[in-house]
Amino acid sequence: MDVKGVVSSTSAGVLGSPLRNLAAALIFVVMIFVLATLGYLAAGWSLGDAAYMVTLTIFSVGYDEVHPINTAFLRILTTGTIALGCTGMIVLTGALIQVFTDFQLRQMLGFDRMQTQIDKLENHVIICGFGRIGVQLANELHTAQSGFVVIEREERKIAEAQGLGYLCITADATEESALHAAGIKRARVLATVLPNDAANVFITLSARNLNDKMEIIARGEAPSTESKLFHAGANKVVLPTHIGAERIAEMILYPSTTQFVRNSPEMRDMKRGLHEFGLELEVVVIPADSAMIGETVGEAERRGKGAFFVVQIDRANGPNILHPGEDVRIVSNDKIIIVARGSRVSAGAIFSAPKGRVRAGRLEF
Repeated sequence: MDVKGVVSSTSAGVLGSPLRNLAAALIFVVMIFVLATLGYLAAGWSLGDAAYMVTLTIFSVGYDEVHPINTAFLRILTTGTIALGCTGMIVLTGALIQVFTDFQLRQMLGFDRMQTQIDKLENHVIICGFGRIGVQLANELHTAQSGFVVIEREERKIAEAQGLGYLCITADATEESALHAAGIKRARVLATVLPNDAANVFITLSARNLNDKMEIIARGEAPSTESKLFHAGANKVVLPTHIGAERIAEMILYPSTTQFVRNSPEMRDMKRGLHEFGLELEVVVIPADSAMIGETVGEAERRGKGAFFVVQIDRANGPNILHPGEDVRIVSNDKIIIVARGSRVSAGAIFSAPKGRVRAGRLEF
């Protein structure tokens, strides 16, 4: 287990915030000092004598009393000042030691070093959540040598991110302080990929208010969340379930694409280049019962309504046709290479759809 993670968890869970403890102890001591001083003033002492008496008492110096403690009121007041004042000073001293110890631990273990590195980032990416998608996203950005910082509240996941050498912040991404610590004012993109739709909407809203020029990419689980994320300020919304189902459909409709691209380095480079422009290179084999058999390339493209265009046809029993014209007819077992945009599923469905049956009266053909 990561040593820094253990120390940080222990400090937060057992000791609490050192600065908050110090502030609370200091406020308590000041209140006792003020109330005790007012008590001695009420007994007829001067302000200087009253303040001096309280100082001697709460610091347990042991000097003689400024004036005789010869009334019941003064005895009760002094006893209370001793009990509460000395206790307050003990707590205050402990809080000071806690602050100094925590500061030394941070210096020794390099806690502040990571925040210093985060503060140096410019035009970086903020990843909210280090779950399944967050891990994959961080790996891809790390491979691309793109600067990023992870915000995650679970110590186990933070330890995993630190083990991989990623910059990370242990915090709840729904809190604006966490976004500020991640450098949201300087960030180029924020990706909120938590499995909680409500949290993603809230983070998107907060991030947009803090940086109105940054691109926000949000994850959504339910399709109904998509519109909420856009209204909250997201530039792009990703629905993993929808993408997964669409990818499976593409694998069904384009089973030949992987083999075709794998066997040609040129095609791999072309597919990668087209993808950067929002286009996809796909290969579809015309089945024997396809409705497109006998139709022209131009007709296929018209049915696609601009979703794709045919760039090559590999004939099973004939020469390959580069840049086929609109009048070239499609035959069974043709391997058609298309460049698609938008939904590739609808493009593949045009070539895979079987011939429809034609009804004439009571007969079907």
